[in-house]
Order: sequence, then structure tokens, then C-alpha cells
Amino acid sequence: MKNLIVYAHPNSTSLNHYFKQIVMENLEKSGQEVIIRDLNALHFNPVLSLEDMNGQRVGEIADEVKREQDFISWADRIVFIYPIWWTGMPAIMKGYVDRVFSYGFAYRYDKGIQKGLLTGKQTIIINSHGKSNTEYESIGMDKALILTSDFGIFKYCGLEVQKHFYFDKADRASDENISEWTSQLQEMFQEKVVCD
Repeated sequence: MKNLIVYAHPNSTSLNHYFKQIVMENLEKSGQEVIIRDLNALHFNPVLSLEDMNGQRVGEIADEVKREQDFISWADRIVFIYPIWWTGMPAIMKGYVDRVFSYGFAYRYDKGIQKGLLTGKQTIIINSHGKSNTEYESIGMDKALILTSDFGIFKYCGLEVQKHFYFDKADRASDENISEWTSQLQEMFQEKVVCD
């Protein structure tokens, strides 16, 4: 399986960086192909400009956007790894979605009906956040996150959401928490690929 990891966190000692390493190592161990797009390291420009918008309407896109779309086209599965900041994606990840998941590439409208164009591809989302899952559930934030990301972005574009991990209280995670999260990720990404 061809896996694209889209990662956003500026700190190379962060928990999210650790998650990226665990996922990458387990995919490589199981014989799968992996490409990592570290948005901060790439200095990806997250600003959707008027030029971008006008270009999308006529099928013209910036070279850096086309490069990212080519990686998505290549992948069977896209793994998004990023923290939840202010109950949403970091700006660089949101900007990646704004620019790369463009009209005509990730979705379109046929006679006024929306159609996702990334069908046949899977996605796994890995998020950390500071609040507890219990607190998110009590205020409905868990459902809001599912609506805005899983349905509002990923499924909207035709991706099959295999799993969405929410690792909570990440700013004060214990060794036991990290060990449990590591086990969950290893289990998710350790499948062996059988080649004919």
C-alpha cells in the first residue's frame, strides 16, 4: 500500500512528531511505501490567494499545489497528523486543505450536486489536544470536530475515513498514556502487505 503522511507541527520534539515516527516506522516494517510531507519543514504557503482561486476556476494551479496533488493521487491512503489548536487544524494544515483540496481535484459539482473526487482512497487522522475527551464530549466538541473534519472535509472529498484518533490531555501525557497511544498506532499500522 502507498501511504502519504501529511504532517503539521513546528516542534521536532513534539508528541505529534513522535506519532509521525511511529507511523512511518511501522509502515516501513510492514513493507509499505511511505512519503512524508512535513508542511512546516517544507515552508508550505497556506494562504489561498485570489490568484489561486481564479486559477482553480479554469484548472490552473500553482506548481507547489500540483506537487502536493500528485502525492495525493499517488497514495492509496493518506495519514494526517496534527494537533487540535483552538478546536481546529493548525493554520498551515487548514491552508493545505484550502489550496490542495481544490475544486476539480478533490471535489466538483455535477448539476448542482457535490461529488467527491478522491474516492477509492483511505484516510486516518491522528490528533492530539489538551482538553480531556470527557470535557469535549460534555460540550459537544467531539461531534463538532467529526462534522467539520471527517464529514466537512475528508468524506466530502470522497475519502474513506478508516480511523480518527483523538489523543487527549496531550500537554500532560503520562508515560502510561504515551505507551497506550503507541500500542494503538502500532496495531493500526502493522498490517503486512502480501505481494504476488
